[in-house]
Amino acid sequence: MSEQPLNAQSTTSPLLEELARVVEHKDGWVMVEVELKSACNHCSNSDNCGTSAVAKAFSVKTQRFSIASDNAFQVGDMLKLGLPESVILQAAALVYLLPLIGLFVFAALGHFLGLGLDIDTNISAIMMSFVGGYLAWRLGKHFAFKIEDNAQPIIISNLGQQVDLAIKV
Repeated sequence: MSEQPLNAQSTTSPLLEELARVVEHKDGWVMVEVELKSACNHCSNSDNCGTSAVAKAFSVKTQRFSIASDNAFQVGDMLKLGLPESVILQAAALVYLLPLIGLFVFAALGHFLGLGLDIDTNISAIMMSFVGGYLAWRLGKHFAFKIEDNAQPIIISNLGQQVDLAIKV
């Protein structure tokens, strides 16, 4: 039996799920805090990896945001949130692929510009590729932020209060 989302939004694509802790609830909005995780510490080599050591050196980062909800939650409740996978894929494509396309297109333009101006085509292609890559990255980042701003996570389920297993003496 599948879980029904607590929010009455229909989702058509698979959801990426994340746990969040309720920090505030008022007037139909719930403020949640999500712990941002590093990709490190998830493999068997994390004890011997330099990248893992650097990731551990930095403090845990959190992100807070509000979600519209008619349900009442207690401060400290753990919620399972879902975000459509398509949102993440579209934003990643814009931020990673668009700069590559800009780099190659502007490199070709720089090459032809060098031929037309009778200057070194390699230098003009390299300079134009940097310009094209940077402009395309800025454009992709702008549109990725718009996509992410329009994407609202949904509350899949309320997992209740977090259990503290620390022994108090």
